[in-house]
Amino acid sequence: MSETYPSRSQAQLESAPHTSSASEASQAPPGAARQPPPQPPPPVAFHYAQTDSFAALLNQLGASLLVSTYQANKLLAVRASGPGLSTLVRTFDKPMGLAVDGARLAIGTRKEVWFLRNAPDIAPRVEPVGMHDACFLPRASHVTGEIGIHEVAWAENRSQDPGASSQPELWIVSTRFSCLCTLHADYSFVPRWRPPFITALAAEDRCHLNGLAMVDGRPAFVSALGTTDIADGWRADKPRGGCIIDIASGEFVCHGLSMPHSPRWHDRRLLVLESGTGSLAVVDRSSGRRETVVELPGFTRGLALAGNYAFVGLSKIRATSAMDGVPIASRRDELKCGVAAVDLRSGRLAGMLEFQTAVEEIFDVQLLPGIRFPEVMGFQKDSLQHTFIIPPEGH
Repeated sequence: MSETYPSRSQAQLESAPHTSSASEASQAPPGAARQPPPQPPPPVAFHYAQTDSFAALLNQLGASLLVSTYQANKLLAVRASGPGLSTLVRTFDKPMGLAVDGARLAIGTRKEVWFLRNAPDIAPRVEPVGMHDACFLPRASHVTGEIGIHEVAWAENRSQDPGASSQPELWIVSTRFSCLCTLHADYSFVPRWRPPFITALAAEDRCHLNGLAMVDGRPAFVSALGTTDIADGWRADKPRGGCIIDIASGEFVCHGLSMPHSPRWHDRRLLVLESGTGSLAVVDRSSGRRETVVELPGFTRGLALAGNYAFVGLSKIRATSAMDGVPIASRRDELKCGVAAVDLRSGRLAGMLEFQTAVEEIFDVQLLPGIRFPEVMGFQKDSLQHTFIIPPEGH
């Protein structure tokens, strides 16, 4: 079970290539041979291992799994294949939040949001022929600039404006500007909400707003790592400064959390990952008390839910990372990177996928319900240049 893709160091080189300026060229001796560009480091093998029960659970649910890793600049599509897994690797620039709505897939990246659509008619023709049941192709992108895109989610568009679109609207957590926002063709982004304690729209990452929970198709709760109103103020109290906020009222649902991420509303319960303790918890909305469902061997971030099961993203912690300094950091050498499947009824581990090389930190995890073996067409091969989707004649 191995795939090959460029190492993290190569991704860094690609994101900041060296270019010669006019002044540099003028300093070269006349007639001197131009130095060839530096060669990227060799690819790193991507190895992973899984329990038999992990693939069996995906088969049982009739689903596949998307995982974003900003550290490796990859989107991973995890698919059951017989008793094991087949993992597709696609390159994006710092992929973060993922949002799925039927045939729509949105991927938040470093400076833009990519929109992909499923073209099921061509899926059976993708190599290997007859294997795929979905094929997501990039259709458009919206350039936001580096606003610190974290979680993204599709919401019902309930605008009363005449002529307003009825299509779902993408909501984005802008961590750098401490706000929730949407997109408009005329603007980088449109601020829609910010915590009451944030007094100005500023590119200062004041509270590290990061997660978004939807209820009945609308934004309902957010998670943040602090309640401060100064640039990077949240860093001072990472172990216990986190909170969950009710969007409608602006009030705290709970606070004192250790780097909370990925709030979700599921089966009439509010769940959250308390990343700094490596746990999944249920939060009582009325009292703010939280009950731990399970503690896991990783920095918990990225949460997808299906019936009685939770798929929880796990990351390792680097000593230089912003994740350092929290309780789970004391177990740094024991931590794993991957995805844990948890039975919500018992809190027991129902399966495990572990990334053994190359990938050490992930951000989001999303299920593709009803899709067992998707293709995601990327930009590194010429397939996209020769793939065309057009409407039927007379459409």
